[in-house]
Parts: sequence; structure tokens; C-alpha cells
Amino acid sequence: MESGPAIFAGAAFTLFGGALLLWTTVRALHREPVVYGVPPRAAVALTGLAGAVSLLLGVWCFGRL
Repeated sequence: MESGPAIFAGAAFTLFGGALLLWTTVRALHREPVVYGVPPRAAVALTGLAGAVSLLLGVWCFGRL
């Protein structure tokens, strides 16, 4: 019964983290701002870190099944 929420949370975190990393990569490659008003290197680093943490959290949720 407890595997349902773990699957949902794992899917949500994994999809969000993967989408955030993909979006950040595309924006950085096109030399478009990732976050307005923030230096480009800092914005890429922070959003990349947030995406990686979310992706790892999703993988951890799937590993708990």
C-alpha cells in the first residue's frame, strides 16, 4: 500500500529534475538568460544544482521500493 505514494513522488521528482536540467541546458546553449537579473554562470549553476538534487531525490524514492 505504501508503494503508491513512493512511485508518485519518484515520478514527480524525476520528471521535474530532468525537465529542469534539459530546459537549463537548452537556454544556456542558446545563450538566453536562465533567470532574469542573475549573472548567467550563477543562474546555470543554481538551476543545475536544483535539477540534479531533484533528479537524485526521485531516484532515491524509486530505490526505496
